[in-house]
Amino acid sequence: MVQKREAYAPWSLTRKAGVQSATVNGDIEVPQFIQPVLDTGFVDEKGDWKGVKSSDEGFSMFTKDEAVPNSGEILTPVTAGDIWPLNMVGYTDLLIAIRPTNGGNVALTGVFAPATFPFFNLQPDNAGQSIRGVKASESGTGTVNGILYDASESLVADVWNIFIIQSHFRNQPCIQIKITNNSGGESDIESAFMRLV
Repeated sequence: MVQKREAYAPWSLTRKAGVQSATVNGDIEVPQFIQPVLDTGFVDEKGDWKGVKSSDEGFSMFTKDEAVPNSGEILTPVTAGDIWPLNMVGYTDLLIAIRPTNGGNVALTGVFAPATFPFFNLQPDNAGQSIRGVKASESGTGTVNGILYDASESLVADVWNIFIIQSHFRNQPCIQIKITNNSGGESDIESAFMRLV
């Protein structure tokens, strides 16, 4: 039930003349109902629409490097598309999947993507160099380290070895992963990525 009342506006001539408004009653009806809301984005201060990110539905950015020699390095992903280079803006966690043909150790390093891609509005960046910063888990130490540097990670051959990198690449605009083959022999290395909000 909706109740309406009339009153004089504070700036009206009637109020200026000294006539006060009388309320009909002091109770206010407050309608209460449940309504689902779908949040798909917002309009920023410039008036541009910004959609809300959602996690990738599966792995993408598949890359295959063949005959990578022992101690050889590859950069991944290198696939063309709207998410190349690896864009983590709006995402928190990263899943990395690696499938080598030769089991053994690899080193993993997070690096800046090629200088042809701007780092937000800066260009060129220090392409191929380790992305460095203070990790969330080290926020009290103030020590600047590589965001991702794993010198020796043992992989099983011919299966997908999957790793989750939590928060370290959050909101990084253009990155790649450098994989160094330390397995002791030549290996084909496939990789794929999945981003999570």
